[in-house]
Amino acid sequence: MTTTRRPVRGAAAALLAALALAVAACSAPQAEQQEPPAPVTQGPTIAPDKAPAPVPVVPPTWPLTGVAGEPAVRPSLAVKIENTAVARPQTGLEQADVVWETIVEFDVSRFVAVFHSQVPAEVGPIRSVRPMDPVILAPMHGLLAFSGGQPGILALVAASGVQMISHDAGAPGMYRTRDRAAPHNVYGTPATFWGLADADHQASPGEQFTFARSADRSAAAVAGTPASTLAFRLSPASSPTWTWDAASGTWLRSEGATPATARSGARLSAVNVVSITADHPNTAFGAQGGAPVPTYTLVGSGDGVVATGGRTVPVRWQKDSDAAPLRLFTADGKPADLAPGNTWVELVPAGTGSLTIG
Repeated sequence: MTTTRRPVRGAAAALLAALALAVAACSAPQAEQQEPPAPVTQGPTIAPDKAPAPVPVVPPTWPLTGVAGEPAVRPSLAVKIENTAVARPQTGLEQADVVWETIVEFDVSRFVAVFHSQVPAEVGPIRSVRPMDPVILAPMHGLLAFSGGQPGILALVAASGVQMISHDAGAPGMYRTRDRAAPHNVYGTPATFWGLADADHQASPGEQFTFARSADRSAAAVAGTPASTLAFRLSPASSPTWTWDAASGTWLRSEGATPATARSGARLSAVNVVSITADHPNTAFGAQGGAPVPTYTLVGSGDGVVATGGRTVPVRWQKDSDAAPLRLFTADGKPADLAPGNTWVELVPAGTGSLTIG
């Protein structure tokens, strides 16, 4: 029996058509592709109560008083002021930022008055330098106006870095008045002294003590005990007393029982009274009749008292070198901040001087 094969033209044609379409698809131009969109970075949304707090702007203060204000760019000016009975009342003390009271030979009190925030028209009577002056003043790197001094003591002052303005050397701005007898009649003009500052003594002083922003935050106000009087015995011939006056918010000074005033009639007063007890040794320098000239040992540490706002607080003082400022600390080691305002520092000779708080 004979088998007849039929041609499969339909299937082959279909296969060829499919292949043609595939080739046409591969050879045809591809559709134009779109570029993907650029990524967008969006920061997280921070709620207002989670935003960082603005940095507070701290207003500037005068470095020697802590009083708010824009400090003048000028050096500190220290003036040696006499404090004997014939020298009182003194001129300009009521405008000093800081006054240091020291005991010199013959148990006499003498002041180192430091000016910066105020410019008195006149100061005096101006007297001679002593060995403790450069140790007190070196940290401020300012000016020192004085009248006279032994060569050895003058050398100590020169080595301390302060600029000396000496009446004996003919410095401008110093003169003798006719209403008082020499040597208690040398006076000076601070504006003239500041005009003598050389290129190395133009900057304002650094902060010597630390200050609270307000009186109620001072160390004595926060941790002190109430007090109404500060009775010092610095020597047999010097017994200043400070009495708290709530009306003025200051301590009022008396020389013994006599109210202390400036020549202007203003009562001498202080926002802060700082008592520093330190050794008071004699030096090799001699005064009239061979009397020894003493100094204070101020590099080191010791006990003290800070009086502010009718309250007192015990402190420790520390001074690391001649050029370092004297710092005050409370019993817990924190800075004993003073209240903004002027300060009087009473240097109490260890072993012979005393402070009685009433």
